[in-house]
Amino acid sequence: MRLVNFRKGSESGFGVERDGKIFPVASAGYGSDADFFAGGEQALAAARALSHDITAEQFPIDEVQLLAPVLKPGKILCIGLNYRDHAVESGMEIPTVPTVFLKLPNAVTHPGTDIVLPANSQQPDYEAELAAVIGKGGKDIRAEDWEQHVLGYTILNDVSARDVQLATSQWTLGKSFDTFCPLGPAIVTTDELSDPHSLEIQLAINGETLQHSNTRELIFKLPQLIAHLSAIVPLEPGDVISTGTPAGVGLGREPKRWLKPGEEIVIRIAGIGELRNRTIAASV
Repeated sequence: MRLVNFRKGSESGFGVERDGKIFPVASAGYGSDADFFAGGEQALAAARALSHDITAEQFPIDEVQLLAPVLKPGKILCIGLNYRDHAVESGMEIPTVPTVFLKLPNAVTHPGTDIVLPANSQQPDYEAELAAVIGKGGKDIRAEDWEQHVLGYTILNDVSARDVQLATSQWTLGKSFDTFCPLGPAIVTTDELSDPHSLEIQLAINGETLQHSNTRELIFKLPQLIAHLSAIVPLEPGDVISTGTPAGVGLGREPKRWLKPGEEIVIRIAGIGELRNRTIAASV
């Protein structure tokens, strides 16, 4: 299934996208994404039934605005330097344990909305990433049990202010400006996308492809990441784990390639779709 947050007129909700239509799940008692994530297998079964019920409420997808499929994640756990080629282009050693940092929830923005380039950064950058959304929470999850805890997958653009990020050893603030976490367009559930480690991933700006790789190149894959993270902090429904970006970011290019106002960024991941956003300058 493809799970989405949407806005239709003044109303918003959570539902299933299927065959060009949206099937809201509010009638099954899930008025928000948080309610749905907490509902576990029962919520998934209800959504699946509604999306195949010709009498259920439904409307064309072109009548809605798609929102980030997780509006207020409790945690956005990001993995740095997780593609070998990206570590090399960054001039850093291949990690032997996952490099983990946070993006704060205020950074989340929607498909099709603007990425605001802040006045206090001269080095805004882009990063195409596959993200996993946690469905079943847990602590000390075994690597072999990782799939039981993943609801599905989506696309995340880890927009980064490199000058702020690299001014200290702590990356979180440089990753967490408002709008620096475009997310979407949907969560594709694990029954529909069974192998997240063989997906083509690419990013283009104004039609020029700047990143192109495959998730098979990840250094630490989801079984290792979920075991590592959950050994330290409990994972909860709706948490997002962003798995890292391949080579081709602006920081790794010569000359450096920073984002500018008026650019369209398109990230495509096979089996999920595409995430489009434009850049604008912050208003003074």
